[in-house]
Amino acid sequence: MTAKIRVFVPRDSAALAVGADEVAQALQAAAGDTIELVRNGSRGLFWLEPLVEVQTTAGRVAYGPVSPEEVPGLLAAGLLQGGEHPLRQGITEQIPYLALQERLTFRRMGVTDPLSLADYEAHEGWAGLRRALALDSAGLIHEVTHSGLRGRGGAAFPAGIKWKTVAHAQAAQKYIVCNADEGDSGTYSDRMTMEGDPYVLIEGMTIAAMAVGATQGYLYVRSEYPDAVVTLTEAIARAKAAGFIGDSVLGSGHAFHLHVRVGAGAYVCGEETALLESLEGRRGIVRAKPPLPALKGLFGQPTVINNVITFASVPIILARGAQFYRDFGVGRSHGTLPFQLAGNIRHGGLVEKAFGLTLRELVYGFGGGTASGRPIKAIQVGGPLGSYVPEDKWDVPLDYEAYAAFGGVVGHGGIVVHDDTANLARLARYAMDFCALESCGKCTPCRIGSTRGVEVIDRITAGGPQQPQQVKLLRDLCDTMLHGSLCAMGGMTPYPVLSALNHYPQDFGLTVPDTTATQATQAA
Repeated sequence: MTAKIRVFVPRDSAALAVGADEVAQALQAAAGDTIELVRNGSRGLFWLEPLVEVQTTAGRVAYGPVSPEEVPGLLAAGLLQGGEHPLRQGITEQIPYLALQERLTFRRMGVTDPLSLADYEAHEGWAGLRRALALDSAGLIHEVTHSGLRGRGGAAFPAGIKWKTVAHAQAAQKYIVCNADEGDSGTYSDRMTMEGDPYVLIEGMTIAAMAVGATQGYLYVRSEYPDAVVTLTEAIARAKAAGFIGDSVLGSGHAFHLHVRVGAGAYVCGEETALLESLEGRRGIVRAKPPLPALKGLFGQPTVINNVITFASVPIILARGAQFYRDFGVGRSHGTLPFQLAGNIRHGGLVEKAFGLTLRELVYGFGGGTASGRPIKAIQVGGPLGSYVPEDKWDVPLDYEAYAAFGGVVGHGGIVVHDDTANLARLARYAMDFCALESCGKCTPCRIGSTRGVEVIDRITAGGPQQPQQVKLLRDLCDTMLHGSLCAMGGMTPYPVLSALNHYPQDFGLTVPDTTATQATQAA
């Protein structure tokens, strides 16, 4: 019997949004039993989606972007043999966008069937968990600490220290909570992981449970990710049936049960204490700290809270050793980060690289400049509450400390590009308006400050003799929000506002350089 030819069509949400299901159906209908159709995750080359790959003796050959109407022509041109066609991109792994990356966390992304346990295990899956079961709690925490892994959700707190705190806490019940409420504009690495490689997240959370003595875990997924919820739910069921989680993880006697919970659409629930409130069935309102969630978290018990990419980075650290991971990056920023290119960008997509490359390398070397073809004016790094980075900072290495030094944040790795038609005053106003809309309302600086901020920006852009006083008022207001807010919702809203005001004063109608900046606000 002739072996079927393997053809890969992504099931990632981004690919589905541009017709991947229709392409898969067209291929199956036209090629019939001659192909084995595999629904893989996306490689993250979103401008080429739907990206169709075919397995050949030379490797997987990519074609994209493919529409259902182009399927007959592709098959006629020899798609199943890797034949030439205008949509042919060559050997997938040799596409420069992919070949120049350092894919550690995302090494399986687009390679495997996301729900196939056999595929996962064939590509180093569960190797980290098996090694973890041979170590005690101290040994596990030492590996994570020595790797230099820091939280990939934005705060960049050392993961090993958080785990050690929970491990040493005395309690009958401990929890592992994954913050999958990925609400930042221009970010999608968490979604890609949950949809395209869910077992790596399950493995990472299970290793964390072994390290701290937790037996229950929760995945808090934003409601806007229905495909991720379906995939995770099925992956958890399969992993449990195979013994990788459940009453006795791989027969070790360690119990770990995992549950999916869906958020209700509040941006503030990306803040860890508001997330805990939501998980407990209450409105998502930020808690005052202390006590820290590591000591008194979910249901008042010690809790490890990390985001998707943090947990997904753990299996390779255990599988290959802490030093392997630590050797990537610069300074105190170890390992890799999946940078996500979005906004006005020609080649939007995911780029996993070691810390230390620059924005210029990302947006031009990988992103190809703007989609509009116009010059880049500003790049927002770190989500909707991140700073707008001007051109004189585009060659600063992307690492946590280097960005903090000039008032920037690397955050979750989201990068949104704006060309020279963007109005930074309007974007600054949007940041204040966004904060007013999404604030949980618990603290005055965030709740009232953001509302007043919108009004003050409107008065500044209206001009008039009171403009200098209004600029000073905006800076004072930002200073209050920065230092007086309970959480990063209000505390970071000044970042985009002040960076826009400092670097693009002309967009606010300021005809002379503003010299009223205080030392506290100048950094942004």
